Amino acid sequence: QVQLVESGGGLVQAGGSLRLSCAASGRTFSSYDMGWFRQAPGKEREFVAAINWSGISTYYADSVKGRFTISRNNAQNTVYLQMNSLKPEDTAVYYCAADGRGTYYSRRSDAGAYGYWGQGTQVTVTS
Repeated sequence: QVQLVESGGGLVQAGGSLRLSCAASGRTFSSYDMGWFRQAPGKEREFVAAINWSGISTYYADSVKGRFTISRNNAQNTVYLQMNSLKPEDTAVYYCAADGRGTYYSRRSDAGAYGYWGQGTQVTVTS
């Protein structure tokens, strides 16, 4: 099992940057593929980015490609989401998630593939 705690959210003006962190408990963090999702008020939860267990492979939603970067540090049990050039439409609660079943290449953007979720961190981008 793994427990996830997000941090780094906040209020930022459009064009600004934030870095989200997701700290994981457990000694097997390096065996989990990780993802970031977000949910805006009144909308479905949507995929943002994913990274495989080793960090070699990353994948992004079209809406954030070129602006967001996902990375991980397995020695520190942490996954990051660097968000640049933020837009008001990026406003949402951001969740990190872990998948320990090895479905990264087939289901990395599917929220249902992730068995563990953090509590979320709010990101608000003002215009």
